[in-house]
Parts: sequence; C-alpha cells; structure tokens
Amino acid sequence: MSTFVRGIGLAVPPHTMTQQQALELARGVNCRSEQQQRLATTLYRKSGVLNRHTSLPYELGYEWLRSNPTNESAAGPQRGPSTGQRMELFAELAPLLAKSASAKALAAAATPADEITHLVVVSCTGFQSPGLDHALMSSLSLSPTTERLQIGFMGCHGAINGLRAALAICESTPSAHVLLSATELSSVHYQLNWNADQMVAQALFADGAAAVVLSSQSFKNGNPWRLAATGSCLIPNSAAAMGWKIGDHGFEMKLDACVPELIKENLRPWLTKWLSDHDLTLQNVGSWAIHPGGPRILTAIEQSLDLSTDQTAASREILANYGNMSSPTVLFIVNRLRELHSPMPCVALGFGPGMFAEAALFV
Repeated sequence: MSTFVRGIGLAVPPHTMTQQQALELARGVNCRSEQQQRLATTLYRKSGVLNRHTSLPYELGYEWLRSNPTNESAAGPQRGPSTGQRMELFAELAPLLAKSASAKALAAAATPADEITHLVVVSCTGFQSPGLDHALMSSLSLSPTTERLQIGFMGCHGAINGLRAALAICESTPSAHVLLSATELSSVHYQLNWNADQMVAQALFADGAAAVVLSSQSFKNGNPWRLAATGSCLIPNSAAAMGWKIGDHGFEMKLDACVPELIKENLRPWLTKWLSDHDLTLQNVGSWAIHPGGPRILTAIEQSLDLSTDQTAASREILANYGNMSSPTVLFIVNRLRELHSPMPCVALGFGPGMFAEAALFV
C-alpha cells in the first residue's frame, strides 16, 4: 500500500520582524549589561535568520510583554505574562493560522473537507481543550465522524511523528484521507530574563503553520511524492542536551552547546543502517529536507553525512526567511523541494528533546 502527499499548505502570521528588530527587542528586554548586549549581538547575527513572522506586531509584542510583568519577588526580575496569559493568546491566534494552512492543503490536494477521514494535529507551543483539532473540525466543516489524533510537546520533529501516524493510518485504511496540521506560536513564550539557552532559542524561533493531505490514492496532477517510511533514534547520553519545559511564565527552552557535536557523532551510523533497511545508501539520497535547528546544527549534519552546502540550501533558505518555526519547519522545506522538483528519494530529518533524531523517506 502506498501513501501519497496529495497537497501541502503553508501559513505564517502577517507580521514580520527582521533580525535587526529582534536584536533590538532582546537588547531592550533581556540585556542587563553591556556584556550581555555584545553576546546577544553575536548570537543574533550568527543565527542564520534574516526575517521571521510573529503573531503579534513587533511594537505590540513589546508592549504586551511589558504590560504583563510579574516579579519573582519584590526585587526580582520581570518575567512577563503568566503561562495562563500566554495560553490565552495561543488559543486566540493559533486556530486561525492552522485553518489557513489546512485550507490551502485541501485546495492543493483537490480534496473536499468532508472527505477527510482522519485529522492529526501537531503542536508543542500551546495547550487547550477543546483544542486545535476541535477548532479545525469546526472551521473547515470536517465530518463530525473524523477520527482525531493530537501529537503534543514533541518539539521540532513533531511533524515527522505526525507523518508516521498518517502513514500508519493510510496503510491500515486504504480509503483514508488524512489531514496533518502542524502549528506553532513560539513567540508567545518570549522570556524577559537573561538566560543563555533561552537567548539562543529567541534568536532562532518564529511562528508558522503547515498542513499536508495524505492518501493511498495518488494525485495525478502536480508533483506527487510517496511517503515510504519513517525512522527514529534516541541519541545516547543526550537527555540533558535539549529540553522544553512548562514554566510559570511560558515554556522554557534548553539548547546545550553540545547538541551539534552529539548529532555529528551519532547521526551517520544510525541513518546508514536505517537507509540500508530500505535498500538505500547515503549516496542514493537525491535531496535532503533537514530541519534547521540552527546553523551549527546544519553544519554538524553536513559534516556527519558528507553533504555539501548545496544539498542543505533549502534548509538554510527557509531558516533565513522564516526562522525556526519548530514542527512546521520541515514541511516548509519539503514543500520547497517539491516546488524545485528536487531529485528523489528525499530524506527529511528533525531533532527534538530527548534527544531524538527522526527521519521520513519520500520516494
């Protein structure tokens, strides 16, 4: 049984923030000394990000953070809005973005909404119940009997886990039409205090949504890709290297400087074995959709797999123009490679808390 990508839809908030504006925000909100300002300047300028989209306009976002201060103590640092306030903003704005991407995917797939049998929703930046699954069923007029699955808090590789679920559904139910929706509002978790790990994250992360329609029925028009397999590997001794926890003032990211080296050391042996299980070698792979966790991570992957910068150009392009949108990002890259009619097979890669490497094979 084959599982085809019938259509992809992308959506970003209308508000943009250049990396220079993001740096100015960090200097005004996070930095408490000249040394911190210098460090922030270096982080932001080496991030590989030129532009990003955010749910709130630059000026309004600044005011929202400042107008919701909460002190740890009378003399403590400002922490900004509470997690509850941030979740209220996510509940207000995320459904609109998810709907936009999903509607585009349905149109691209030439699939009426009432033909969707399964809905897979991915997000790690917001929680609500009823959640995005309910919002999409209502706003898109999906059938009330649509079967739902929510994949939460898995981070940047969440969409690949969503693809794994969609693949299993299509293989077990030949008549299935699956809508996969990945939506993230990373900006609602902007932290006001100075923290080295968090500053790295804030130099990279952005908002966006992507959706995919998958089915065992091939789409004759356009450029159909077949999802053939997915794979997963826990990188040893990495649990403390990357994390994403719920704090009192938003979700807090941990991204250790050792992450690129861990990927460089461990990716090739696992991926070589996984590809061989599908009668492929690294040299057989025609194109790569690599989640750009950051420039150093991309460089580590290039070194581990002996890839050229040309082979990761699409990842760097998406990072530069959109930032790291967490789970939707790899789907933005897959879509770009489809637009370019990139050679097949294509391997998508993502990394997330644990630390896990996740892969998807398109042929």
